[in-house]
Amino acid sequence: MNVLDIINHKRLGKILKEQEIEYIIKEYTNGNIPDYQMSSFLMAVLLKGMTEHEVIVFTKYMLESGDRIDLDSLTHVVDKHSTGGVGDKTTLIVGAIVAACGCRVAKMSGRGLGHTGGTIDKLESIPGMKVHLSESEFLKQVQDIGIAIVSQTSNLVPADKKIYALRDVTGTVESMALIASSIMSKKIASGSKNLVIDVKIGSGALIKTKKEARELAKLMIKIGKSYGIRVICLLTNMDTPLGNCIGNSLEVEEAIGVLKNKIDGPLRDLCIEIASYMVSLGQDIPYEEARVKVIMNLMNGNAYRKFVSFVKAQKGSLIFLPKSKYVYEIKSDRNGYINKIDALSLGKISMELGAGRVKINDKIDYGAGIVLNQQLGQYVHKGDILMYLHTSKKIDNLELGLDSFVIEKRKKVNTDIIYDVMK
Repeated sequence: MNVLDIINHKRLGKILKEQEIEYIIKEYTNGNIPDYQMSSFLMAVLLKGMTEHEVIVFTKYMLESGDRIDLDSLTHVVDKHSTGGVGDKTTLIVGAIVAACGCRVAKMSGRGLGHTGGTIDKLESIPGMKVHLSESEFLKQVQDIGIAIVSQTSNLVPADKKIYALRDVTGTVESMALIASSIMSKKIASGSKNLVIDVKIGSGALIKTKKEARELAKLMIKIGKSYGIRVICLLTNMDTPLGNCIGNSLEVEEAIGVLKNKIDGPLRDLCIEIASYMVSLGQDIPYEEARVKVIMNLMNGNAYRKFVSFVKAQKGSLIFLPKSKYVYEIKSDRNGYINKIDALSLGKISMELGAGRVKINDKIDYGAGIVLNQQLGQYVHKGDILMYLHTSKKIDNLELGLDSFVIEKRKKVNTDIIYDVMK
């Protein structure tokens, strides 16, 4: 095998042989192919694409680069994944609801990088919260209380960890083939045979159009079938931040508000939908029956109590969540309807406030972030507070983020959250 030949084959749009894909993944993971050659290969994949068969083979050898978790001893196991967005704290809410319904959620999650938040960062904002468990501790907790959410182990799909880090700095993140193989290799390695994927679409997401999202969903469903995994994809809106809060402890507080039935709106509605499809898969029951269970266990407090049990099991305390030193008010400069709240823009501002990281080793201010005070489609007057900025940094510009809001005389806004469900 010659890596240059493989690069040239893909550059010319040829379909790669299984042996070529195996070679390039194994040799790069083992350190025998330098970053500059792998970067060239990844760019060729981005520009020329891969067939479904190539993606399935690529996923296979990513998967074989590391360990796999065996969940066969557990029943009713179901997993979820989000392709990433701004204010997306659904895992915290959905995991508790689904476990309260009698399913088991054995989930490995990641940290945030850039403007999109990570579930592990949100959990680590809870004082004392332990996000690293041994495999035996992880399985025992899932067996005993129905839910565990931990950081991904270093031995779980190491090829993906190395390749993703390279994609992140070489402009090759947005390849459908590479996104699908990255997500599915990690999910297959995590062991669940039932998976719900929230495919985010819009300015605050990696996927910008419904066409791209459908293409990605079809690909991931097909990969899942080839491994005996049932996959349901929800295509959802990420033009607007999800919920009112952006930032780690702020999002934990909002998740608790939903679980305590104190918060209504799009975040709660989406969580009910994701949880209903998860319970339907995990217990092999119709969606309608699952939805009744989900709403009942949310309304009667079982889901909140399950969340408290989960946090306690992982040594966390919800009594004193981190707070930032300063809170700044950003006010509207005009009258009108809010026709857009730009998720990408606010995600970047939240990161600047201290809630996110540019580099993986950057230190996070767990109390930093944004709390929206107005909703999409609402009418506001000049001087009304649009949002609060939470930070430990001093800010002089009290118009920061004002251009994230499009405020117009006429109301013309689409407030749909779910665009499609694909199986």
